[in-house]
Parts: sequence; C-alpha cells; structure tokens
Amino acid sequence: MGKIKIAIVGVGNCASALIQGIEYYKRYNSSEQVPGLMHFNLGGYLPGDIEVVAAFDIDKRKVNKPLKEAVFAKPNCTKIFFPDLPDYPVKVSMGPILDGVAEHMKDYPEDKRFIPADEKPVDVVKVLKDSKAEIMVNYLPVGSEEATRFYAQAALDAHVAFINCIPVFIASQNEWIKKFEERNLPIIGDDIKSQIGATIVHRVLTKLFMDRGVRITNTYQLNVGGNTDFLNMLNRSRLASKKISKTEAVKSQISHDISVENIHIGPSDYIPWLNDNKICFLRIEGEIFGNVPINLELRLSVEDSPNSAGVVIDAIRCCKLALDRGTGGLLISPSAYFMKHPKVQYPDEVARNMVEEFIEGKRER
Repeated sequence: MGKIKIAIVGVGNCASALIQGIEYYKRYNSSEQVPGLMHFNLGGYLPGDIEVVAAFDIDKRKVNKPLKEAVFAKPNCTKIFFPDLPDYPVKVSMGPILDGVAEHMKDYPEDKRFIPADEKPVDVVKVLKDSKAEIMVNYLPVGSEEATRFYAQAALDAHVAFINCIPVFIASQNEWIKKFEERNLPIIGDDIKSQIGATIVHRVLTKLFMDRGVRITNTYQLNVGGNTDFLNMLNRSRLASKKISKTEAVKSQISHDISVENIHIGPSDYIPWLNDNKICFLRIEGEIFGNVPINLELRLSVEDSPNSAGVVIDAIRCCKLALDRGTGGLLISPSAYFMKHPKVQYPDEVARNMVEEFIEGKRER
C-alpha cells in the first residue's frame, strides 16, 4: 500500500523509541505472533511502512546530524533495543526555539538537558513540502504552547496531517479543529496515552471501581522519572495543561461528583538516575457495601518512551487511513482511544471498539 511519510518534531526519547521500533518490527511478517503491538497489520499498513522524511530539533548535538545519529545523541536516554539503524537520507533541521526550552535547564549537567544550537531556524513549511511529508508527529517538550501552535500552523500551511502527542490543546479545541476541517486534513490529539502507562491503568481501575458499585472518595497518581521530560516539568508553570489533561482523563471515568482537593494527578519529581524509567505510585480510596472503606495501592515501573511509541505507531497508521479515504478534521475515534485529552472522552473499551470500526471503514472519524 506504499509508504507513510512522516515528519517528526522533537528528536528526543519518544522519537528514538518510535524509529527503533519501526526498524525492529521489519523482522516480522504478518503470519507470525508479533509481541508488543496492538496491531501489526492496521488497515493494510505494517510498522515498517512508516518512513521518516523530515525531522526538527533545536539541540546542537542533533541539528544537522544524520537522523540515525541524532536519535541516540544526548540528552536522549531511552533504552536502545535496535542500535543498527539504516542510513536514512534525512538530517535533522533546526526548528524555532520559541518556548521549547525551559529556562531552569541551564542549571543542570549538559548530558541531562537541552543545549540550543547556534543556528538559524529553517523554513519549516518549505522543508515539509520538499520532503513530501504526509503526517507531522509533535513530540515537543511539555509546556511548549507557542511552539506547538507554530508547528500546527506549519502543518496546515504545508498541507500535512497532524498528530499532537503532548498536552498542548490543539485537537481538542474548536478553533484548530475547524482549521483542519477546512483544509480537509486529519488531526489526532491531544497528549498520547502510553501502551500500559499511569493514565490508562488509573482509568481502567477507576472504571472497575465504578462498575462494581464503589464510591471513590480520594485518589492520587504520583509520577517520577529521569528523562528530559521530567527535568523540563520541574518548572511548574509548564505543567498546567499536563495536569488538566491527566486529571480529566481519570475524572471522566468517575460517575459521581468528586472535589478537586480529593483527586491529585501529575508529575511529581525528577530523579536523574532513573533516566527514561518512569515510576508511578497510584492510590484509590473508596467505600464499598455499607460505606465500609477500601483502598488500593499500585506501583508501576516502565520504560517511558517505548511505552508511548506502542500507541503512536497505531495513531500514525490511522491518520494515514484517513488521508487515503479523504477524511479530514478531527479523528474522533483514534483520539478517544490513543489520547489523554481528546475532544470527547469515552470509556476505553468503547473507544477501542470505535477504533476497530474506524480501521474497518465502518466509522470514518
């Protein structure tokens, strides 16, 4: 069915995991049992059909470097599970910095933080057009509000579909949805759910409590990690959208009122030696039969970026199916299942069925 040509914004840990995974899954064929994917064949597209044709970053260790080198350059620290990447005909382009780098990072060691390149930003729209990219995947740091809006507009101007993997609200805002509808371009967002991550686990357990008649009185989700995302989020001013996204993702599964002081969800601290390992501490308190108390505690440890890539690889292929079908605007079903902050929240089992119908062509959005 041909290649899926993507442009990546932010060649960080998430991009590294995705690109390694694309090559890793080329080893399999459709007759095999394939581990680690929700779909090996999605609408006729395999993971190996995804091709990176453009990439943007601002770090001097990545800008103007071959893509195969940039994905392993510092401060990237995710697990290397497929080191022998091919020689892609792609070099990383310098993007505009805007608000993509938090000021406090300069106080940390160079191998842990971003180091902006002394380069003039490229014409992003021109690079997208020249590369013939079909889909842009936004992996900018949390809190990059201005930069995300810039790249979303660049996608529109270059006639490229957009997948927003971070908690800046684009695909959940009517203004942006209308813009993509008018250009007949698909958009999926906002804020990617991991394959088995803190948010999806918290949502599923919350729904279990609801389905079994438990009244939830208090809950928290505390997350720590050692990658640049957690370092970036030490600046609490960059966390507003992240906390909203994660909180709404869980709160949407609670069918009764719960006050804001009784639900706390969000990144908690940066622990450098954890690198790309993310640890989640989760607690749910409630009342069962006769208002007798119950509580559940869970600790989840997972390599953060491959966990994300396991979902993005499906989002990309769903976006391509929409392009093939001439379907533009918000892709409601993929957004509901793959994202923490979609325009419309659905229970995960409902959203999963919606995605299956979308893949089969029974549900266009």
